[in-house]
Amino acid sequence: MTDPQIVLTERVQQALARAFGSEHADADPLIRPSQFADFQANVAMSLAKRLRRSPREVAEAIRAELSDFPGTVEVSGPGFLNITLDDSWIATEAGQMLSDARLGVGTITPSQTVVIDYSAPNAAKEMHVGHLRTTIVGDSLARMHEHLGNTVIRQNHLGDWGTPFGMLIEHLLDMGEQAAVAELEAGQGTEFYQAARAKFEADEAFRQRSRVRVTTLQSGDPETLRLWHVFMGATVRFFNKVYDLLGVTLTDADIAGESMYNAMLQKTCDDLESSGTAVISEGALCVFPPGFTGSDDKPLPLIIRKSDGGYGYATTDLAAIRYRVHDLKADRILYVVGNEQALHFQMVFAAAKLSGWLPDTVSAEHVRIGMMLGKDGRRFRTRSGESVKLMDLLQEAVDRAAALIADREYDDGTRAEIAHAVGMAAVKYADLSVSHESEYVFDLDRMVATTGNTGPYLQYAQARIRSIFRRGEIDRATATGPIALGAPAERALALQLLGFGAVVEQATTLSEPHRLCAFLYATASAFTDFFEQCPVLKEPDPAVRASRLALCALSLQVLETGLDLLGVPVPERM
Repeated sequence: MTDPQIVLTERVQQALARAFGSEHADADPLIRPSQFADFQANVAMSLAKRLRRSPREVAEAIRAELSDFPGTVEVSGPGFLNITLDDSWIATEAGQMLSDARLGVGTITPSQTVVIDYSAPNAAKEMHVGHLRTTIVGDSLARMHEHLGNTVIRQNHLGDWGTPFGMLIEHLLDMGEQAAVAELEAGQGTEFYQAARAKFEADEAFRQRSRVRVTTLQSGDPETLRLWHVFMGATVRFFNKVYDLLGVTLTDADIAGESMYNAMLQKTCDDLESSGTAVISEGALCVFPPGFTGSDDKPLPLIIRKSDGGYGYATTDLAAIRYRVHDLKADRILYVVGNEQALHFQMVFAAAKLSGWLPDTVSAEHVRIGMMLGKDGRRFRTRSGESVKLMDLLQEAVDRAAALIADREYDDGTRAEIAHAVGMAAVKYADLSVSHESEYVFDLDRMVATTGNTGPYLQYAQARIRSIFRRGEIDRATATGPIALGAPAERALALQLLGFGAVVEQATTLSEPHRLCAFLYATASAFTDFFEQCPVLKEPDPAVRASRLALCALSLQVLETGLDLLGVPVPERM
């Protein structure tokens, strides 16, 4: 089975070659869904000028070459091709899709090694809402790439090194290890940091101890490293609670924080300087990638080593690129990081290319993440102006979901399970359903609604299908058809389902999960129309009933698989 738009693209391109010559075989047929037919091809409009013929004449010539097409092709208006597929063709393709375990989703050949850098919270503070989007988007991309057969290497680039850790370790010692660990594991990382910072600013003796501790940490002192591991262990255990609640696939094995690259930084600088890629400028070691200028129109430097000998983010990121290309053998590297880092990554990628560490055979891409806004249109914060703790936000979503199902007759365990699934779906889907580089307003009232383009609406659609099989006491594995299309809602649903494979591949290739979200919402909407217009269990004709059960089974498989690729849970009941 194949996506209809792919089939139509191939057929129209073949018709173009036959009608006007092979040099036109790769022209984009410009096929789009149409309100007047299933699809419309607008290629005649764009090709007419080049051929020096009227668009309608060009369209007629294309139509004449589509005589064996499984449907009807009509020329309308100035030269549009309106294409309607045969019901039998749609039904046959839907039947084949139902029998395919992959639902028409292909695999990438040859497969690639894809390194995905995502989540990356700062270990010096607790995870806040700013980490939500990078975590959710990155995890969905990891899931989709694995589904297409790529080898995915997750990299959680924690902020786990640098000068703040001197005061954090000293504060840990002042509190006592046991009390400090308890506070960090309880999600009080921000409070821990604020207390350490207050002492650093007010207490000269603490400030001096902290500075000495930074030196012993960077020099590899065993006791300081032990204390650092105590701090990091407690912090990561709390991060894992957040990841478990969200249902993301990151594990401790995926941690590749700043500390991992510490031993590589000196060599990174030495190699860049010896190759002439980096030069000393005003006491600092800098790379000047071509094409980047400041407000004064002077070349913009990427500082690799500061004038005081310290390293920065650029040093670590260049070391990471070299490691990911050379050691991890990456074919593609995705950085799921905020929009505000766009210039930084453009310059880092350019510097890596200059140094030869990022060859043309490897793609490095910044998957830009837009800001989450409050209802006032400003950066999402608490009323006191502080960043919202991510765990608090997620728990509120679960509480809202629990209130929605308070009147349902479920036992406590089932109620808690559904509330968790609905709460996470609400948050994750709302994020994924908008373009990742766009800003969006965080509105839990809208997100938890079971109507409209929301996660709970999609969950409700698949739960409704499950209830059909449950009420009919039918094993959905036995719902194999054959599929035959009669009612318009049946046809619309089947045609919609055929696009699943193409949209998964497109969303993965373009790093745009919102395309899959849009498809799943359209699918759920098409199923709702079908459900309201076409009786299933009450249909008296056995053949029609079998066909509709098969469409239900296929719809359920598509919704389940698609939501799983997004990381959205699918509860049995709602």
